[in-house]
Amino acid sequence: MPDYYAILGASEDASPREIERLYKRQAHQRHPDRGGAEEDMKALNQAYSVLRDENARKQYDATRRGRTTTAAVRSAPAAREVGFYGQLLSALMCLVLGLLLLLLVHFNGLWFLWPLSILAAGVILFGVMIAHSAMTNVRESLSLGHPGRRFRALQEVVFWLIVAGGGYGVYLILTTV
Repeated sequence: MPDYYAILGASEDASPREIERLYKRQAHQRHPDRGGAEEDMKALNQAYSVLRDENARKQYDATRRGRTTTAAVRSAPAAREVGFYGQLLSALMCLVLGLLLLLLVHFNGLWFLWPLSILAAGVILFGVMIAHSAMTNVRESLSLGHPGRRFRALQEVVFWLIVAGGGYGVYLILTTV
């Protein structure tokens, strides 16, 4: 009996949502139209049909208990699928959009649209949180002996000093111009 968890690259305690996500990722890579083998796609479809059905999965797990299991391929959580560059691009877009909106309201004298300033501040804050998440994900992806992984507190201090300095710069621009 084939190891369906290894075929999908899932752990035995994977949620149905994660099973579906892994299937879609593997199907995208292994599809015969994309250069994959037809046998691999058939095995992937078989694994997905068993693991997505709760009853079939329980029966499959019960038959697997007696044999030894191989190490499953670990996959990254769904939030990290976009990668570092995707998170960095998202953060940059949020920061630019928020700053443009904030400057638009301020320099056009549209003070009656003050709720847009609150929205702009929220978009900027969201961009800062995405940038922080990107920094954290890069640090966690480094090897254990890497110097960048050891100086977490220093990285946090530098990041928040840059954020505070940028915020103060925007404040100076808004109040002096």
